[in-house]
Amino acid sequence: MSIPVYMDNNATTPCDQRVVEAMLPYFTKHFGNAASHTHSYGWVAKGAVDFAREQIAGFIRSEPGEIIFTSGSTEAINLAIKGIFELYHQKGNHIITCGTEHKAVLDTCKALEKRGAQITYLPVNKDGSISLADLENAITPHTILVALMYANNETGYIHPVKEISKIVHERNSYFFCDATQAIGKIPVNVNEDGIDLMSFSGHKIYGPKGVGALYLRRKNPRMRVQSQMDGGGHENGFRSGTLNVPGIVGMGMAVQLCSNEMSQDSERISRLRNQLEQAMLKTGKVSVNGNVTSRLPNVANLAFHEVNGSQLITEVTKSIAVSTGSACTSALPEPSHVLRAMGLPDDLAKASLRFSLGKFTVQEEVEFASKTIEDILKSL
Repeated sequence: MSIPVYMDNNATTPCDQRVVEAMLPYFTKHFGNAASHTHSYGWVAKGAVDFAREQIAGFIRSEPGEIIFTSGSTEAINLAIKGIFELYHQKGNHIITCGTEHKAVLDTCKALEKRGAQITYLPVNKDGSISLADLENAITPHTILVALMYANNETGYIHPVKEISKIVHERNSYFFCDATQAIGKIPVNVNEDGIDLMSFSGHKIYGPKGVGALYLRRKNPRMRVQSQMDGGGHENGFRSGTLNVPGIVGMGMAVQLCSNEMSQDSERISRLRNQLEQAMLKTGKVSVNGNVTSRLPNVANLAFHEVNGSQLITEVTKSIAVSTGSACTSALPEPSHVLRAMGLPDDLAKASLRFSLGKFTVQEEVEFASKTIEDILKSL
């Protein structure tokens, strides 16, 4: 066991060795540009990209042609939300999201507000859920997009995606879903879930950083977005730029491994998460933030009462790699915007930690983390 123990898998995951091995030939031997159509180097690269596209499409039950490769979820989110706004603003300028979305969604919406978009930020309940009645009432004839995540990155809360999509489609709007944290942890089926656009990323599923994808439905309804990058017209004109072939190959392999191993991994990780959580709750000064019945199997967001948040984090992170929220906001001194939106007071939000376990987390690490934090709580 190495120290610090890593329990921040919602921020990023270590690359699976099998993924690394699949990628290596495409750095050296098969280094061609997938857009080079006149020789075998390009053909081999394109074949590898096509195969990865099929792997990913099969995993989420889409068609290969509905997968657009990007540099990650943030780019996919920008392409989806800005792309819809720019293409459909003649129909309307209204977008609906909620206060606990990832900053990539919230900041994109704020940027569009400066360009004339009207954004409704739905409130959430104490467990992080939205009111479906609020969603219904918020949709107007001018609503062109509803952007709600599949699972929250800080609390693990899983939104009722099927119910949301039904409401959205009954009112003739489109549904974009950031599934960055859900993919690889729980089953996602874009057709059964009724998702029109969906973002996800390689480095959250034991694949490489710097690669992600946007799912863009082609039938019933046929979705289109305005490209955000001009250039060579790659990815059917939706995302220009030389494709990251090694990264795409790695993401495809990571998805394949998830397809084979997700069920057993999630069951084991859930047991370890519950063990850690129960040990913390037994101290009597800890509570769980968020819904405990509809959440990802690997996440425990815990509030530590009657302690100084800064001191707690300083002591814990000496030997356990955890976070107070999204990696994208970890440099900010403010409390988590997710926990604030759920109604937590600032002092308790600052004294909350997110534990996100992964497939390489072992029993010994959970026992070490439990004992270490118990001792820290006593000293504080």
